[in-house]
Amino acid sequence: MYLSNQSLLISDIMNSMDRFDLIVIGSGAGALVAAQAARAGRNTALVDQGPMGGTCLNNGCIPSKMLIHPADMIRSIQEAGAVGVHARIEKIDFPRIMNRMHKVVDEGRAQMEATIRSRENLTHYQERAEFIDEYVLKAGSRTLTATQFVIASGSRSRVPPISGLEESGYIDNVSLLNLREPPRSLIIIGGGYIGCEYGHFFSAMGTEVTILGRSPRLLCGEDPEISERLHESFSRYCRVVTGYEVLSVERNGEKKVVSARGTKDGKIRQFEGEEVLLAAGRSSNSDLLRPERTGVEIDRQGWIWVDEYLQTSKKGIWALGDAIGKHMFRHTANYEARIVAHNILLAQGKAERKAADYHAVPYAVFSHPTVAGVGMKESEAKARGLKVLVGRARYTDSAKGVAMAEEYGLVKVVLEEETGRILGASIIGPEAPELIQQVVYLMNTDRQDLSTAMRSQLIHPTINEVLGRAFSGLERSRNREQPK
Repeated sequence: MYLSNQSLLISDIMNSMDRFDLIVIGSGAGALVAAQAARAGRNTALVDQGPMGGTCLNNGCIPSKMLIHPADMIRSIQEAGAVGVHARIEKIDFPRIMNRMHKVVDEGRAQMEATIRSRENLTHYQERAEFIDEYVLKAGSRTLTATQFVIASGSRSRVPPISGLEESGYIDNVSLLNLREPPRSLIIIGGGYIGCEYGHFFSAMGTEVTILGRSPRLLCGEDPEISERLHESFSRYCRVVTGYEVLSVERNGEKKVVSARGTKDGKIRQFEGEEVLLAAGRSSNSDLLRPERTGVEIDRQGWIWVDEYLQTSKKGIWALGDAIGKHMFRHTANYEARIVAHNILLAQGKAERKAADYHAVPYAVFSHPTVAGVGMKESEAKARGLKVLVGRARYTDSAKGVAMAEEYGLVKVVLEEETGRILGASIIGPEAPELIQQVVYLMNTDRQDLSTAMRSQLIHPTINEVLGRAFSGLERSRNREQPK
């Protein structure tokens, strides 16, 4: 009798399922796959608890850059004296800066929602989702199934086990967007991308900023020469303390006291600020989605495992973006979305699938000055046993750099000595993201070398010339104990 009733229950669930050809989880880059599948005539579901647009649109790259641009303008005015222009900032309208940011985000989200609603063959479920069985997803009160899934569920701020952190309270990259006024003083826990970008923003807004980093330097994965210059520049406007691990946070009246221990000497130091910004990395959202229930493997950190074609361990289930924890940039997620869409919609069998190519993934940190890079660092190339050529050029090695009085700007390029193949580049200084994009193009040519650049004319005088100088000044790599 029990088995009969259980069978009936399972039968009822199966009959009540919403069935699709494809279910996409996540409305960031995942929405690109959903839209393309719908255009191809596939009955598609897009599931996301919201807000529409994922991290980038709502609390990542779009709102942060809306805030950082005014900060860039402030620094330009403050530093204009170096070229003989003396100006004064009369007022920083923080509420207007924040309102402008929210307006852009709201408009972008509304436009995206309208597009999704108007799309044929596409059903949107604004619900929290989790897998409950193989190829079976629970979305709110609905049960969905499909033969193929795309997981683009993203990530969230990592909350390390710091004593008193939750009790004392903190802000992160999401909650800071709701501030109506900048804190008078701010302690940023973390010296990575988010910590550096918001350190730049809040210090420009007039906040007394302390950046506490556990690693020995800012942007610990960056080339040491670049990181050293960033530290030096940042120290003009912020207090930068690296090599300290945060132990606890406690309230002291209207202030918060952060205790940290030196990773080398074990010395305990305390730092006091009105607010604490947590910028200690990202964590996977897979614990919310429970992909293991449908047979999808995750690693120890909770990131979803994928093969070179971005298919998970479960046939017909694919994953991309922050969910896989490889290169957590929206432009990379967009690229991965194109790969996944091709492999689902166009590839006829494994032989026609496209593999993801990560040899030239660019990135940018919109700090002050900006930092950008692509490919391998000098140390990475050496660790792989490669013989390399290294080229360096300061911005002031070019006429434009001299005109800009840009003392921190530096370009560093790394080539394989035997083949001339470009392995990577790192840049710090104004227009660094635009400069690195040129290297990305070169690394995606057939030869991946300098031949295209050497045949090309460089407009004079522009900051582009500093890249050409770095390429023309190649020398064999050697050990350097101190950055130049």
